[in-house]
Amino acid sequence: MLVHGTRTSSSIWDPQVAALRARGHHTVAVDLPGHGTRRGERFTLEGAIQAIDDAVAGCLTPPLLVGLSLGGYTSLAYAGRHEHRLAGVVLAGCSTELRGKPIGVYRRLAHHANRLLSVGGESWHVVTDMLTAVAGYSPLGDLRRLTLPVWLVNGARDPLRLDERRYLRARPGTRLTVVPGAGHDVNSHAPAAFNRALFEAIAELRHHEVPVLV
Repeated sequence: MLVHGTRTSSSIWDPQVAALRARGHHTVAVDLPGHGTRRGERFTLEGAIQAIDDAVAGCLTPPLLVGLSLGGYTSLAYAGRHEHRLAGVVLAGCSTELRGKPIGVYRRLAHHANRLLSVGGESWHVVTDMLTAVAGYSPLGDLRRLTLPVWLVNGARDPLRLDERRYLRARPGTRLTVVPGAGHDVNSHAPAAFNRALFEAIAELRHHEVPVLV
């Protein structure tokens, strides 16, 4: 199950969906509120968690949940509440604690860009909604509580990998893959390397006899 980032949609996963299905893996890409087929909705963390839960409910076996950026944070928040419904979690482009002054500044800038400049049209509303929703969220708090397998996959040039080592310390046994030359959108910048990381995660789950869908 694949969960996208801010101001994109489930279509960013098309190369991964094609590659996974070609290997016989049932694969679902989710649209979060405020994005794609749900563009008319306002984004909230609760709404995003519900969107993931609705998709998980349609799976015959616990899925491997894969999230990029905002999708990574919401996937981790979902796993923190419902890890018994998942086989594992792959988190990409979300290895930074989004708390404190930096996110407040970014939220104010996004608000003014939308109000004064109309940059990006309605899509900037989802940025301010997202930043408001995650401002008090601690991904490390959820990560510390997880017992299911976790993988981190980050582009080497991604600015949101600042807390990689803190993530690894928060949950011993977490696997880390850093993709050379890739930036924040690691699945698009280096699809072959990202797909390889997904296949390795699936193989590891199957080695431990954990049934998995993606």
